[in-house]
This record gives sequence, structure tokens and C-alpha cells, in this order.
Amino acid sequence: MSRVQMNLFPSSIAAVWQEIIGNRQPKYIALYDRTLFSLVVVLLLTGFVIVASASMPEGQRLTDNPFHFMQRHMFYIAGCMVILAVGLQVPMAQWQKYSSWTLLAALLLLILVMVAGKTVNGSTRWLAIGPINIQVSEMAKLAFFSYLAAYIVRRHGEVIEQAKGFYKPLGVFLLLAGLILRQPDLGTVIVMFVTTVGMLFLAGAKLRDFFALIIGGVALVVGLIVVSPYRMKRVTSFLDPWQDPFGDGYQLTQSLMAFGRGDWIGQGLGNSIQKLEYLPEAHTDFIFAIWAEETGLIGVTILLMLQLTLALRALYIGKKALAADQCYGGYLALGIGIWISFQTAVNTGAASGMLPTKGLTLPLISYGGSSLWVMMLAIVALLRIDHERRLTLVQATKRGNK
Repeated sequence: MSRVQMNLFPSSIAAVWQEIIGNRQPKYIALYDRTLFSLVVVLLLTGFVIVASASMPEGQRLTDNPFHFMQRHMFYIAGCMVILAVGLQVPMAQWQKYSSWTLLAALLLLILVMVAGKTVNGSTRWLAIGPINIQVSEMAKLAFFSYLAAYIVRRHGEVIEQAKGFYKPLGVFLLLAGLILRQPDLGTVIVMFVTTVGMLFLAGAKLRDFFALIIGGVALVVGLIVVSPYRMKRVTSFLDPWQDPFGDGYQLTQSLMAFGRGDWIGQGLGNSIQKLEYLPEAHTDFIFAIWAEETGLIGVTILLMLQLTLALRALYIGKKALAADQCYGGYLALGIGIWISFQTAVNTGAASGMLPTKGLTLPLISYGGSSLWVMMLAIVALLRIDHERRLTLVQATKRGNK
């Protein structure tokens, strides 16, 4: 076993600190990003704890088993471990090679949802496979970001020099968006749009095309809200939820009550009142409100810092990959970082009354197999991208020692 492989862990805390502050060159090169891995483990454990707490009343009401959703969430986390073990073996070259086919599969599944999808609360977003409901739009997000990263690598010159190179992938995005809006799921479309804009901007697109896209996208979103009565109700209830606290503003007012009860240090884990059938979707879309009620401002700040660190780590990995001329992995990592940060902002903003409700999960925290598994696959991609970059450093070190 080589010296690099044997010294995966530092011999002391002081050694770690010296590497962090950059006062000396490390004597080893770790083959994986331990910071990213640790962040993911902490977030998964945090999500498990708060899902177990928030879902007990709903589990008791629906199945007479207060641990129903907790047990299912344990199964989803076990699935994450399988995804981690298997996904890390797949080179990013294979991701890039099959990105178009993956996108085509996502398109076909979105069409299948329109034909044979399962409807919940007026939305047809799921394919039922036995006891598991698969939300295809979650898979479509990652598939499209992978395709867009591969497109940027293939057509980088066109993207930064010609308008047609910039707008070509937007045609694919509009096709996906049209299918997802039929479900309907405007929140996912907005996340995809913002991530797409961010990836094209970081790829070096001209500001003229960039601003034209933003203006067009904002105009389209406003139009979709205006022509849809239920979306308009969400916006008006967001602006003044207390005007109709038992109608359109019910969910938001209950969420705000949870934040108010949380105060500085919270009511303690398990002591939420709003989860007792007062706040709908307490263990999914509004799990952040229950976390705020039980852990207070301190808990909210810690969780937001963890999510921010995760997003920044993804951006850091993307930057390093681009610097190492691993362009596909670099652009994909940047897209994942934008995706995580924006979806976190939308979920927490909706729960705290700063943004209209969009029905998006909190990454790695909320209950839900599809969102958890797809986000874990994105994390696996980040780990693999960084791993391949580190391997090049190991090879360079070995060549230098010869």
C-alpha cells in the first residue's frame, strides 16, 4: 500500500488545523472530501431526528403507528447508503457519455406521469412502484443539469460567442418545464431555471443573453401566476396570510406560529405543538418550521449554516475541477451547488413567510424518498468529481518522486 493510501487520516488535530489555515503543505493527499462527507452525514442524521419528531402525529392518524414515517425514512436513508456505495464506482466519464440518454429517460418518465401518474392533493407528480412513490421531476432536475454540463463542454465556444449556442439548451429546458408544469409543479421549474441561468453565466455567456434570459424568465413566471387562480391565491395569501387565517393563509399562519413559539432556544425536541395536526405537511415541505419551533433561533442558524457550507463546498469542488481541466465535472458541481442553495432558500423562505409556498423539500432533511435519493446521487457526483481530481494530484506526486 502506498504512503498516500496509508495516510488518509491525520495523526493529530494540530495537523488538520495546519492544513486548514494553510501554513504548510500536507504530507498526504486524502482521496475523498471528508468535509463534504461529514456534512452529508450530519444533515442526514439531523433530518432523521426531525422527521421522527414531526411525523409521529400524522403516522398515528393515518396508520395507527406513530413510527410509520420514521421507519420509511430509515429505509430511504439505507437506500442512500446503497446509492453511495454503487454510485462512487461510476466514473464521471460515464455520466458525461450517457447524459443525453439519461435526459431522454427523464422525458419519457415525465410523459408517463401524465398518463399513469398518481394524484395527491390535486397534483399528479408521482409514479407508484409498489409501496414507493417516485417523483419524476426530482430525477429530471439532476438529469437536465448533467445534460447541460455536457452541452457546455461540447459547445463552449458557441455558448460564449453565439446566441444560438446560448439558447439551444433552453429549448430542452422549455420542453421539460412544459411537462412539469402540467403536473403542476412551478417550484421545480423555478429551481431548474435559476440553476440553468447560473450554469450558463458561469460558463461565460454574454451579459446581453444572460439579462434577456432573466427578464424573459421572470415575465413567464409572473404570467403563469396571473393566469392560474390557485397560484394567485398562494401569492395573495403570502402577502397577508392573517387576512384569511383559516382559509388560504392557514398553512403559513400555522408555520409562523411555530417560528414564534421557537423563540431563542426552542421548545425542545419532540415538544412541538404545531405538528399535532395543526400544520399540514409538517414532516415534508414545512419541516423547517417544526425544527424552528423545537430548536429555536439557535437551531435554525446551525441548520442554515450547514446547508450554506454544503452549497459552498459544492461550488468549491466545481472551481477546483475546472482548474484541473475537468470541465464536465466542474460545471456539474457548480450546478449542484446553485441547486442546493436556491432550493434551501425557497423552502426556508416559504416556511418563514418570506416567499410564497412552492412545495419544495429541504435538501437532505425533509421526508421523501425521491428527493432524498436524487439529492444523495448529486452528492455522490460531487464526491466522485473531487475524487477524480485528487487522483490526478496523487499521480502527479508519484511522477515527481520518481
